[in-house]
Amino acid sequence: MNQHDQEERTRIREAMDRLLAGKAVASNGSLTVVALAAEAGVHRMALLKRHVDLKNEFYERVRSEAHQVPESERRLRKSVVELKTTIANQNAELKELRALVTLLTLASAVLTQDKKASMGQAQAPELPENVVPFRPPTA
Repeated sequence: MNQHDQEERTRIREAMDRLLAGKAVASNGSLTVVALAAEAGVHRMALLKRHVDLKNEFYERVRSEAHQVPESERRLRKSVVELKTTIANQNAELKELRALVTLLTLASAVLTQDKKASMGQAQAPELPENVVPFRPPTA
């Protein structure tokens, strides 16, 4: 690791200490990676690409020292709850639609059978070759 990276890591650790102590100088003081990067005077992508370990350390310290859940984790948890609700609603709708398809298929079969019975088998219209007729009920 070169000298520049070492200096950057030192600035990031000092910025962590200031943010967790509530003494932010160069940021809004929120406990986020964006605020940490602003406080340390580094680009946010430096934390996300070169110093991932420091980003993870920061979030661990936020959990343990500030007794808070990081904002990104809070948003993700909210999204998970919303997605689970959406999936449950879609599964319920799918179940209803499958039941409706079954009922409509049965109703169609009954109506077709009734129509054939009322017209008599001899007068039944020609069926296309891809349609297989139901066998008449046996008595």
